[in-house]
Amino acid sequence: MSTSTQTTTVGVQGMTCGHCVSSVDEELRALAGVTAVDVDLVTGGTSTVTITSTEPLSDEAVAGAIDEAGYTIAPPRSLI
Repeated sequence: MSTSTQTTTVGVQGMTCGHCVSSVDEELRALAGVTAVDVDLVTGGTSTVTITSTEPLSDEAVAGAIDEAGYTIAPPRSLI
């Protein structure tokens, strides 16, 4: 029996170091179903956070976890 996975990618603002990455990782892994968190840290910019889970994650749950870690989700980029 195979388990399907879901991938959620968000931009996060305000992270500057490895401790920041650890804080976000810890909060996101506390969400039900999360199996992996990968952070591409961009100091002074918008870091990319990719979350792998065994079930869909609500936008509210992801935003809440990132807020709990002390950071904010970047606004979506507008297409021009």
